[in-house]
Amino acid sequence: MNHWRAPALSMRFWPVFRRNLLVWKKLAVPSLIGNIAEPLIWLVAFGYGMGALVGSVRLGGTEVPYILFLASGSVCMSAMNAASFEALYSAFSRMHVQKTWDGIMNAPVSLDDVVMAEMLWAAYKAIFTATAILLVMLALNISHSPKLLAAWVVLLAVGITFSCIALIFNALAKGYDFFTYYFTLFLTPMMFLSGVFFPREQLPQVVRVISDWLPLTNAIELVRPMFMDRWPDGALRHLLVLAVYAVIAFWAALALTRRRFAA
Repeated sequence: MNHWRAPALSMRFWPVFRRNLLVWKKLAVPSLIGNIAEPLIWLVAFGYGMGALVGSVRLGGTEVPYILFLASGSVCMSAMNAASFEALYSAFSRMHVQKTWDGIMNAPVSLDDVVMAEMLWAAYKAIFTATAILLVMLALNISHSPKLLAAWVVLLAVGITFSCIALIFNALAKGYDFFTYYFTLFLTPMMFLSGVFFPREQLPQVVRVISDWLPLTNAIELVRPMFMDRWPDGALRHLLVLAVYAVIAFWAALALTRRRFAA
């Protein structure tokens, strides 16, 4: 069986997406608190605490308040984390522990449609979390740029990209402990290399070259200028990098999931 064949998708992914939404509605409030509490703690502690010491940072020849610098990076980080958590722990529970996927596929729904639904559901959780954080940032008067509407679309793309990447590890996992490798060896280093907490100009040249091609870096390079009420430079390149990551990762995740269910 060719596990790497092209995705065979249909609109039957939609009922699976709605099923996840209906289940989640029962836990929406604690889920929302859990998703936004940590990034807001980061924002308050570092933005106002360290921001009082740092004051502002130089970004492309412009002085930027540290709270704005951190907020624009942390909202991308939050979208990344929300998508990753949902496509890992929650998706793995439905796939392996609860056997929900097996039950769904007893109906005329293919595995490809189930994986597609899981990817879109994780992206939805990411944009839901990012929207809540953006509203808090507006209330805190961190930025009121109209371009934040465009940033919202970019954050949806961020959720799609990282949900696709996370589904690869979901397909490979034998248990929940496996996800520690993903968070510790991939996501955490990327947070520090992508300019969330400090300008990437501080990095050694070799490290910065690697950082240029990380998905979180390209997301921040798109979103941060919009917080400053200007359009990003090289927007097409950054969008293409995110798109390439999403397409390749989704294809790989689908192939590995097919192989897992064929075993």
